[in-house]
Amino acid sequence: MARNDPLSFDPIDEARRQWDAHGWEASSAMVATTSIMRAHQIVQRAVDEALAPFDLTFARYEALVLISFSRAGELPLGKMGDRLMVHPASVTNAIDRLERQGLVVRKRSATDRRTVLAVITDDGRRVVDEATAALARVEYGAGALSETRRRQLFEIIRDLRRSEGDFEGS
Repeated sequence: MARNDPLSFDPIDEARRQWDAHGWEASSAMVATTSIMRAHQIVQRAVDEALAPFDLTFARYEALVLISFSRAGELPLGKMGDRLMVHPASVTNAIDRLERQGLVVRKRSATDRRTVLAVITDDGRRVVDEATAALARVEYGAGALSETRRRQLFEIIRDLRRSEGDFEGS
């Protein structure tokens, strides 16, 4: 929830001051993590508000976009989990909801009947286009940052993700 009355100080910076005064270690790590968590709340709020008219969460939006990017407009659910970096149950839940909304349908692969594909519908394509435009209007919650700062932020967080094994390579 957005605050109506901004604080006159940065509470995270104050936490650092208190942390250091107590002689606790890793104050720079604490403020970095706390800042990321707070930024996540800010960005999440903007994204949720933009996607609300489409009855989408960001997770379902990402799944829909991923399917729309595929050449044939369909992807195996297992591959979706890998690409979205989520547990298979999360993909199943997202596809269940998107299917109830009429934005995707499931079908069996013609080449491997054990494989279930998520296929985007025409309504799904329309919604992904409209939802993407809505997110672009709010700049995905990052509108307060310049283009240069957004790129820098991406690179910094990418380094963290790479070091934690999120992906290999550059």
